[in-house]
Amino acid sequence: MRATDFVDSYIDAWNHCDAEGVAEHLVKNGMYCDIPQHQQFARDELVANLDDFFASEKHLYELAGEVLSSDSSIAFQYKMSSANPKSRDWWGAEFITFNGNGALRITDYYDPAQSVSSLVTAINGITTPKYAKSGLNKQQIKSYKHQLVELMDKQKIYLDPDITLPKLAVMVDCSVNHLSQAVNSGFDMSFFDFVNSYRIQEAKSILLSRHVMAQSILDVSLAVGFNSNSAFYAAFKKTTGQTPAQFRRASDSLVK
Repeated sequence: MRATDFVDSYIDAWNHCDAEGVAEHLVKNGMYCDIPQHQQFARDELVANLDDFFASEKHLYELAGEVLSSDSSIAFQYKMSSANPKSRDWWGAEFITFNGNGALRITDYYDPAQSVSSLVTAINGITTPKYAKSGLNKQQIKSYKHQLVELMDKQKIYLDPDITLPKLAVMVDCSVNHLSQAVNSGFDMSFFDFVNSYRIQEAKSILLSRHVMAQSILDVSLAVGFNSNSAFYAAFKKTTGQTPAQFRRASDSLVK
């Protein structure tokens, strides 16, 4: 499928509020990554999330500029307008990597306060896995790793549900691309998994306690920085092999 045909079909599904149609652009094990919300969705999770989103308000999506493509990726910019005249327009950019005719990963970066050109720069910094020209050496990676651990352990910035790679790059005082490399190379994990590892550890501590907050799984998920229960459950099970409820039941049985 040509890049322009793929993007046309993809945007059309969004404009028709077709959650399954959007998700069908992903391959079976593909992931949709919402960078500002710091969430990842597999196909079924994306359908459930979009059903709620489409039910809340009607939006119009328009391609802004040209579709940029290579053998295995597509990047494009878009404008989102709301049917509500009181809502302002949003600008965004998506970077898509392919496996066959479907998307292995769709990364969505949007911000109503940013220009489209800056969004494209940001999304390339977030998703590009190649760092040959970045100039980042082992000592710099070590320095950034140290700063990241300090921010996580002492300031607990992972508790901020709005933390993103660009925001974290500002705190570390480096480029988005360099920080992305530091996380991937230094911790051998993605930015999502890095932040979520701290959130899940915090959640486990709460679930193991007898604190009143531990009575509600939703309360726990919000307390440790997740914006939704589905994202919390997916990350928790990926890390521990159990759902939060299963983990709590298992810990309770050990205490008894």
